[in-house]
Amino acid sequence: MDETVTPEAASRLRRADTPSRPGADAPLDADSFARLTGQILASVSRVIDGKPDAVQSALIALLAEGHLLIEDVPGVGKTMLARALAATIDADVRRIQFTPDLLPGDITGVSVFNPVQRQFEFTPGAVFAHIVIADEINRSSPKTQSSLLEAMEERQVTVDGRTHVLPSPFLVVATQNPLEMEGTYALPEAQRDRFLLRISMGYPDAAAEALMLRQRDAVNPLDGLTPVVSARQVTAMVAWARGVHVAPALEEYVVALAQATRSHPDIRLGASPRATLQLVRAAKVRAALDGRSYVIPDDITALLSPVFAHRLIANRSAAGGRAGAAVVADALERIAASVRVPLASRP
Repeated sequence: MDETVTPEAASRLRRADTPSRPGADAPLDADSFARLTGQILASVSRVIDGKPDAVQSALIALLAEGHLLIEDVPGVGKTMLARALAATIDADVRRIQFTPDLLPGDITGVSVFNPVQRQFEFTPGAVFAHIVIADEINRSSPKTQSSLLEAMEERQVTVDGRTHVLPSPFLVVATQNPLEMEGTYALPEAQRDRFLLRISMGYPDAAAEALMLRQRDAVNPLDGLTPVVSARQVTAMVAWARGVHVAPALEEYVVALAQATRSHPDIRLGASPRATLQLVRAAKVRAALDGRSYVIPDDITALLSPVFAHRLIANRSAAGGRAGAAVVADALERIAASVRVPLASRP
C-alpha cells in the first residue's frame, strides 16, 4: 500500500541519501568547531568584502538557532550576504521574493485535492528548507508576513489543522529597505521579536569598493562558492555552542539589562523575555567563535544593540524631533553604562 510522505520525512530522506562529507560523523570538539566555523567565515568573506562583523552576525544567527534581519539601503549586499551564507552549507535553500500579491499559502504550502486518491494532499511551500531567504520582507501584506510567525518560533507550520515539522537547522534571513516606504508594510512588533539579530551592512570602504569593481565586472563571486559544511555538521555545531557555560552572575546581568529597558523613561516597549533568552544564546555562540567555553561580559555588551534595538519602541515625547531608532540607541548606551557589570571568573 502506498504511503503519503510528509515534508519532514522527505527532508530526512534527502539528507540520508546525501553522501556524508569526510569527518561529518566524527565527534565535534573545540578544534573541529573552530575549523568549521573558520571555513564558513572565510568562504562568506570571499563574497562580502570588508564586512567581517556582518558575516559573523549571520553565523551567530545560524548557530544560535535564531533568525537574521538585514536592514539597509539598496545595493549594499544584503541579499548577497544571505545567499553567500546559504551557499556555504550543503542544505536545502529557498529564496522568496516578497511582493504585495504574495499569499500565505505560497510560503507555508497548501492542500491540493488528488483525484486519484480522492483525498487532499499537502504540497509544501517555500518555507520548507534549511535556509529561507525572505527578500524585501516588508513589501508583502501583514497577513502574508504573519505566515512566518509559527515557522520562525516553533519551527513548524500548521495547515488545515495538520502540523508539519520544518527541517533542522532552520534559518530565516530577511532583508528590508528602511528608507523606501512606498508600497511597504512595517513589520509588527511580534514579527520583529522573532528575529534574533538586526544588522545593517553599511557602505564599503573605498579600497573594498575598488576591489569589487576589478573582481566582479565579469564574474559573479557566488559562482565560486561550494558548501564547506553539511546540515548535519551545522546541527552538531549548534549543540556544541549551546553547551557554552554562562555564570549565574552573567545571567542576572542579562536580566538586569532587559528589565532596565522596560523601566526606561524614553522607551515605551521594552525587551521581551524572548529577547533575554536570545541574547544569552547569541553570547554563547560569540564566545565559542572566540575559542572560549564560557561567556564573558564583553560577549553580552557587544550583542546588546543587535539583539535588543529592533524590539524596542521609543516614547514619542522622548524623541524631540529625533528618529525613534536614535532614541533607542541612546537609551541602550545609557543602560549599558548604568547597569553594573559582574566580575565573572572562568569556570
